[in-house]
Amino acid sequence: MTEEIAPRDAYVRSTEARVVDVIEQGLILDRTVFYSRGGGQPGDTGLLVGEWGELPVTDTFRVKGVPVHQFEGAAPDVGAPVEAIIDWDRRHRLMRTHTALHALTAILWYEFGVKVTGSNMEPGVARADFPLDSISVAFGETVEEKLNDALRRNHETAIRYLRRAEALADPDLIRTQVSLLPPSIDPIRVVDIVGLDKQADGGTHVRTTGEVGAVKVVGTESKGKANKRIRIELAQ
Repeated sequence: MTEEIAPRDAYVRSTEARVVDVIEQGLILDRTVFYSRGGGQPGDTGLLVGEWGELPVTDTFRVKGVPVHQFEGAAPDVGAPVEAIIDWDRRHRLMRTHTALHALTAILWYEFGVKVTGSNMEPGVARADFPLDSISVAFGETVEEKLNDALRRNHETAIRYLRRAEALADPDLIRTQVSLLPPSIDPIRVVDIVGLDKQADGGTHVRTTGEVGAVKVVGTESKGKANKRIRIELAQ
């Protein structure tokens, strides 16, 4: 099994590791700081560095549950030591974006009583879908104001692990459909933006909402009956 550092500390930028396998899709390491894409968050990119040179990592994803580092170039030998280094600027932008997206879904739930039904993100931009009957530019402006007010309050972000039974009993986590997670996931990783939002989530986040900075609502769209989309973007 690969030791994954990102779920417990998203601020670690590099680690020493060894190549344990080379498969068609990429390299498998014994430990990694790279986040494997999932839950709407893209996989990390970066570099693998060793005595043999450097390999650009162009994506990170799972194959049969194991993190795989897609790379460009000639693979090192199995057993070779490497330094795994993420593209920190890209990762940190994704962390800010992901935390902003959680704050957005919290605003829609607590202020307007609607659950999120889907979401996706890229560095600096994200979108979320909600079961709203209608949506307007004015509604987007109201959401933007409430969202930025919440972010400025500098809520702490904490990572917690809850036993499945405890998570299923939490009304906030039921809101985010924690019951849809496979039964094999126990305990469940929970991202708790203290005083604002709580979701079962495997992604990376900033330590406080103040680190996100200002966010703009750049689009409000109808995607069909009772399915409306809000697009957000980091201001810088």
